[in-house]
Amino acid sequence: MTGFLQQDFLLDTATARRLFHEVATDLPIVDYHNHLPPAEISGDRTWENLGEMWLAHDHYKWRVMRWAGIDEARVTGAATWREKFDAFAEAMPRAVLNPVHHWSHLELWRYFDLNGTVLSPATADNVWEAANAQLGEKGYSAQSLLRKMNVELVGTTDDPLDTLEHHAAMAGSDIRVVPTFRPDKSVQIEAPGFAAYIDSLEALTHPIRSFDDLVAALFLRLDHFVQHGCRAADHGINHLDAADILGAFDLDAALKAARQGQPVTPEQAAGHRAALFDALGRAYAARGLVMQCHMNVVRNGASRLLHGIGPDAGGDSMRDTDMAGPLNTLLDRLDRDGKLPRMVLYGLDPSRNPILAATAGTFQDGSVPGKIQAGAAWWFNDTLDGMEAQMRTLAQVGLLSTFLGMLTDSRSFLSFPRHEYFRRLLCGMIGRWAETGHLPDDADLLDRLVRDICYNNAKSWFLEPQ
Repeated sequence: MTGFLQQDFLLDTATARRLFHEVATDLPIVDYHNHLPPAEISGDRTWENLGEMWLAHDHYKWRVMRWAGIDEARVTGAATWREKFDAFAEAMPRAVLNPVHHWSHLELWRYFDLNGTVLSPATADNVWEAANAQLGEKGYSAQSLLRKMNVELVGTTDDPLDTLEHHAAMAGSDIRVVPTFRPDKSVQIEAPGFAAYIDSLEALTHPIRSFDDLVAALFLRLDHFVQHGCRAADHGINHLDAADILGAFDLDAALKAARQGQPVTPEQAAGHRAALFDALGRAYAARGLVMQCHMNVVRNGASRLLHGIGPDAGGDSMRDTDMAGPLNTLLDRLDRDGKLPRMVLYGLDPSRNPILAATAGTFQDGSVPGKIQAGAAWWFNDTLDGMEAQMRTLAQVGLLSTFLGMLTDSRSFLSFPRHEYFRRLLCGMIGRWAETGHLPDDADLLDRLVRDICYNNAKSWFLEPQ
């Protein structure tokens, strides 16, 4: 069937259509990295209207709205949810070919059965009324939405200070909700809130008078996470350094200065980061955890948005600084001592895809298939071209068969059709490769490749014992 986002969207060969419709489409989802609020999952949140449900936390949609000329009052400001929804409907016709245009319609169609409806000012009333009527029915709570998409695992992103009470409340559920250890605030020694954060960590653990005390406090919190089902850590790495690890005296001096509100030098900050990444990487390896590294980001580049709305408001972009040398330095330190954990490397600069794949290949050790991953096309790259480029590079520089596949990286409970989007693209690529002779015409081989990338590989890393 042809037409906008219809049955065979992206499936341009008979092999692709078979792979998607018969193999990929019903596979469960292991969403091992996202930003869903654990309290809303455990509390089984419901929503009063589509505007709040769709637009409250989705900075992808906010960027599209601003780019389309929507005033901030109708994006994140004081406008009502209906006014914000109408503004988004105004933006949609201008957003054609942007993935948000595809995702938004898949969300309307898969969750609200509005198949074929294209959102615009002309259809806004019907969409608003039809979706809101369904929100009042059973099946539209947070957990119900996850079950509707066949989500087996949700890997949330959590600060070491978090109590994890909401994860504990979900223990034993058919949906596994596991925390992910995100210690960025302890790494960013030069950030304005560092001293206050370390004070809070100290109050929760033990006195922190030295760098070793800080590491020990983080390990206590890490073990708390493991007790609550943690399978991975995550680092948002704004700066990656090839710095030497400083001695104890210098590390302690830098920590003391930062806690007293004194400026730390770039060399001290780099040494602190290098030492913490090394210590934490070893701890992850010892506990069988996955270390995720998100790199090449300029965060909060628009100070107007940061000061007016806060972080995660759509004011971030790509960083183009060097990463090959620093990344190899980090991995080599751990690898040469046999302390390298399984890792997923995400880069926001797509020109670095070959670097990520080549670096991942350097540090494979035969213990786990794809132990070091060139991770999924991330953020501004989870477009059709971006995902295809990432997978082509991985296939030709490394092994696509060991790839962990898609994740949402989202704050929205309606974002899970992105897995369908990815699966369609993947099956389309594999189908073309099979029919042009780049892959053997072997149904068992092709089926396994699709199942592994869409589900089995992530399941083995995040759901099965290590």
